[in-house]
Amino acid sequence: MSRIFKIAAAASAFAATLAASPAQADSTDLEAAFDRTFGTQVRAPQSFEARYDTPFEQQIAMLADGSDGRIGVYAIDLATGREIGVLADQRFPMASTSKVAVAATYLAEVDRGRLTLTRELRLPRPGDVYVPAERLIELMISRSCNDCTDALLNAVGGPEAVNRWMRQAGIQDFELTRNIRTLIQEDGEIDPASRVDRKDSATPRAMGQLLAGIYQGRWLSAPSRSVILGAMQETTTGKKRMRSALPETANLAHKTGTLSRTASDIGIFLTPDGRPIAAAIYVTGQSPSMAVENGSRSEKLAARARRDAKISSIAYALYDGFGGAETDRRQWADADYGGD
Repeated sequence: MSRIFKIAAAASAFAATLAASPAQADSTDLEAAFDRTFGTQVRAPQSFEARYDTPFEQQIAMLADGSDGRIGVYAIDLATGREIGVLADQRFPMASTSKVAVAATYLAEVDRGRLTLTRELRLPRPGDVYVPAERLIELMISRSCNDCTDALLNAVGGPEAVNRWMRQAGIQDFELTRNIRTLIQEDGEIDPASRVDRKDSATPRAMGQLLAGIYQGRWLSAPSRSVILGAMQETTTGKKRMRSALPETANLAHKTGTLSRTASDIGIFLTPDGRPIAAAIYVTGQSPSMAVENGSRSEKLAARARRDAKISSIAYALYDGFGGAETDRRQWADADYGGD
């Protein structure tokens, strides 16, 4: 039987479902009842040996064990098409990883001649501060500047314009509903470790496919592709996530995301023989409860460090599994947990 998360908000309803026919309930029945109750599959990976065929798949599934929260992984070898995933089609909070889609939407408008990179956009903050769009994209990705994101969102027509561009690109499991200022104000209302909220969410597969299409030049011109990938190569946030796991030779280009009880990292890296891998890793929870992360500063940092460590270990396993490990891992000083 699959391991099922105990979600307080609906536990009594689910328990009633089980009690109705305990003798006949098998694994499939329980999962179907769970999905009817919660409206989505919020469960840990099933038995590693039964569900995942290769040692590589089993290793990723073990690392993505969701006993203390939901963990989603998707990666694809862009040279061979080989894919791997754990809860790859389940929704997770995008946090700041959505900024890659915002940048792509703006750059697509540049390619159409409707916007320019030199256009100066007003930052949504007190005072009349205007910054060229190209600089805003750089800061939005590399330093995760929230005001920069909202300025670009305003320029393209808001979250719905980004959703529309994603649909046109063929990516369905993505939904941006708020600007960053509102997202931060409402952060913490829902625990992503135990509940799926479609607002400002995407599946790991959707975000991995977004990276793949950008890298392969499916939707953007070469200059626009260079802008977004160049900014991702300069990312300064999340130094204990993908960045800590991969060697310099992997040429990682990535974007991180952080909200209450969730951390993420999406990026493209190279195997030792030069094959590009697009990967998306979303980690929630990794502490017993919200109470722990609403506690002391040391408790909050410890919980965040556990999420970062999960991302790092999964990223290294992906690098190792797709192309072989190297010993020249990048070394970093203690993480600065002020950014995402």
